Amino acid sequence: MAHPVFLKNGEEVKINDHVYCSPTWEARDGTPYSIARIMEFLPPEDAPKGPENKKFHYTRVRLAWYYRPGDVSDRTVSDSRLLLAAIYSEVCDINQLRGKCYVVHRDKISDLAGWKKRPDRFYFNRLFDPYIKKEFEVIQSTDVRNIPDHIREVLTSRYEYIVAEKEVVADLTDNLRLCATCEAWCPSADTVQCDRCKKYFHMGCVQPPLHAKPSRGYGWTCAPCSRKHEEEVDSHDVRYPTPSAPRKTNAPPARGRGRPRKDKAQAEREENFPAKHFNLWPFRYFGQYTVAEDTLDPEDLIFPRTATRQGPKYQANVPPAPDPYNHPPDIDERGGDNTVEVFGIINSLTEAEVAEVEACKRSLTNNRELQTNVDWITEVIRRFSDAALAARPFTAVSMKHAVRIDKWTKEETSYKDEPWSREEVVTFEDAIMHHNAELRAVRDEVVSRTVPEVVRFYGHWKSQKLGEQHKRIKEAGEPPKPICRRYKSDEEAASVGQHVGLSDDENSIVAEPASKTPTCGACRTRETAKWWKAPKGLSSNILCDTCGTNWRRYADLTFVRSSRDEQPPPQKSRVIDKREGTPLTGTSAKRIRTSVSSVSVQSTPPPPISTVPQVRCLACTRTGPLGKVLKCQKCEVRVHAGSCGAVLLDPTKPEKWTCELCDNDQTQEASLNPDCVLCPRGKAEDRKKKPYPPADSFLRVCKQTEQQCWAHILCAVFSPETTFSEANRLRLVEGINIISNHRWSTTCSICNVSEGAVIRCCDCPKEYHASCAWKQGHRFGFEIQPIKSSRRDTTVTVNFKGETGCMNAIVSCKDHDHSRRSIYDICEANDGGETALQVYAQAYKQAQVGHAHGLLRKARRLDSILHARSDSSSSNASTPQSTPSTSPECYQCHTQFSPAFYPTPEQPDHYLCHRCHFEAAEGENLGNPRGVGIIV
Repeated sequence: MAHPVFLKNGEEVKINDHVYCSPTWEARDGTPYSIARIMEFLPPEDAPKGPENKKFHYTRVRLAWYYRPGDVSDRTVSDSRLLLAAIYSEVCDINQLRGKCYVVHRDKISDLAGWKKRPDRFYFNRLFDPYIKKEFEVIQSTDVRNIPDHIREVLTSRYEYIVAEKEVVADLTDNLRLCATCEAWCPSADTVQCDRCKKYFHMGCVQPPLHAKPSRGYGWTCAPCSRKHEEEVDSHDVRYPTPSAPRKTNAPPARGRGRPRKDKAQAEREENFPAKHFNLWPFRYFGQYTVAEDTLDPEDLIFPRTATRQGPKYQANVPPAPDPYNHPPDIDERGGDNTVEVFGIINSLTEAEVAEVEACKRSLTNNRELQTNVDWITEVIRRFSDAALAARPFTAVSMKHAVRIDKWTKEETSYKDEPWSREEVVTFEDAIMHHNAELRAVRDEVVSRTVPEVVRFYGHWKSQKLGEQHKRIKEAGEPPKPICRRYKSDEEAASVGQHVGLSDDENSIVAEPASKTPTCGACRTRETAKWWKAPKGLSSNILCDTCGTNWRRYADLTFVRSSRDEQPPPQKSRVIDKREGTPLTGTSAKRIRTSVSSVSVQSTPPPPISTVPQVRCLACTRTGPLGKVLKCQKCEVRVHAGSCGAVLLDPTKPEKWTCELCDNDQTQEASLNPDCVLCPRGKAEDRKKKPYPPADSFLRVCKQTEQQCWAHILCAVFSPETTFSEANRLRLVEGINIISNHRWSTTCSICNVSEGAVIRCCDCPKEYHASCAWKQGHRFGFEIQPIKSSRRDTTVTVNFKGETGCMNAIVSCKDHDHSRRSIYDICEANDGGETALQVYAQAYKQAQVGHAHGLLRKARRLDSILHARSDSSSSNASTPQSTPSTSPECYQCHTQFSPAFYPTPEQPDHYLCHRCHFEAAEGENLGNPRGVGIIV
């Protein structure tokens, strides 16, 4: 016997009631409540079947979901009460029910404006199918008239609403259409209408039969009308056609907003309107792809349908098979034995042969762990099967060799993968936590393995985890099942109700705000009886009572602001002294003079005072809250988080951030020399006096290079050749060794030094170092240029602050006029909080990490330099030169292979390789340790 169910607020919910449903605030990540209809209450899964099932407390509930328009598309809908129905249900925990609401079809509401002003009221007029990703119109079943009477009677008796495409709603709601020839029902799919007499005909009933409907823009006339028209033309009785009135339709008219009415009885009848349900659903698809007679079957599917994908547009055009008598010798015939790879024929062997195979298998190895290995057993079965097919003895099978000849590639392949390292396993498990079983995304994280290796390892890893779980269960025993409360008798079940639902008081209501001056993130109010947690993206992490409850119900903070603006300002608890005889609720005719000492009355609350400390960025000289602008706790350098790659910072501890140079002082993972490899080194005495860049400049922020050196973020971003291994974090600068010799040897127009790599002004031919240009005050930024439609497929485009195109890094002298150009500063952020430098680096400075790992990418760049050196030496072989004709050799390590050789200052005929020259430069301050020198 069913027993009543009550929510925490005391409301009783029944089947077909509409409710708010949601898990806890942390589980739903700040999203609003979902809206659903209760289809049925269910007991626990382990409850017994039969009559005893009804004596248990309900622990589950089947809900039919409704969608908000913003949940299924990107379009903006201003009406927060509009929903989309769905023929989709799910079983949820009964404690996720939050409250009761009302959802009614639009045609059932007489006063829509008044309906939306009432709380917890929603409406719908369309249905969204989550499987075919399409919206359909929902009309009342009583409005469908263009169907036979026996089908219409079944539809109206079972279902309250009909789901159909928008194009066929007018045909369904029209009067019953009968063929003028056979007087049978004319469905719209195979029906044609005469343009003159407006009668309907089956395309097979006309003479001659029509094979297709007239094309768009053309009409069709029946034989009597055509004959009559020919007679009128022959008799020269020309008449001007009279304008025909538009064809009347019985479709329900489009409703307007309507005037608000204060008819409470009518409103109560609408919200408690009884709807017909068949098999727990009030909907049934009856659209373009429906066979009308199928609706008579009660087991017919009610879900929306779409066109079948058949025909040459969807099926492949397979070429004809080759001539069997002239078959190419190099191609195996399909379906033959040669195209079948045999994995095992153990099931076709006799019992004696199987026993012999088992005996031989045990003699192959004594390793117990290897005997239970899946890869080893699979390969053993394969080799025994090959021996049986080739009529070889089973004793000849050996597992000494771990490779075999692949049937298709004819190459030696190993039957097992290489062992996974500890780092690969950790990376694999982290990727599984983020992507679950999406192994293609997991392989993108584990770049050292192929997709087949990842798939095979996933099977072994999952089996290992299940084995460990079974072992723990075997040792500790089965976990005790929760004891379900149940009633002892039918009388108790009928008299006692069940209270369900979760309360948000524990995890969604803020008892004590952290700020001394709490402010609502939506309406900016400071006074409320209760504070709620706010969703992400607001200026404050709390909402007032009105905004918090309305966000959870209606998912629209603009509705909260508008409704609050319509309310009168709250009355102050403090009584203001007025002149004798003036009512307290009235307005004073005399304007109150405000001063510092006098008591003033403000109609609007003052702007909130932010308690978050403001920090000034050294790159853009603009202030921002701590967290958006970071400050190193050691050297106190200040920069925007998006401009230094600090995207994985703990948002709760922004004051704990340290720059990478300060971190390297502790870890010493990279070079202790903080000089930028793209800037001039200067004199050794100056470097000893100032070992680190100053903390009062953006040039303090540096990133490691692939040679464990350092480079300014400014130099790395605005150098065309350099890239980052992780562009979102601006981590590990690559490509320094492929910068052209011209940029290394050109003299800077600012410091007049020919060391370091220079960049060129975008408005004039001047060339200078990026750091020198920054100190000089030149303009650094990014410009978005439009792209032609013919080049959009080959050009990387970005969207920044509503502007779409190709983003270019711009460096321009301060003397040029920049007023007519739209240049974004490096710290300018979009709506998502990403800076322009961060967007540019992610789009154009990301290294191709998916193609090869870092060491292989570096080797390929060095190969390109070696090839260039060999090509240049071969082209200059005929010309006389001072260098020897043989390959130079390092006089220290005696190697002949290096991307660059450097002559020593003491002996010009002696050369140093790249590595020896770099070590000598670090120890003795010789030359330019940039990895680039004179290639001989």
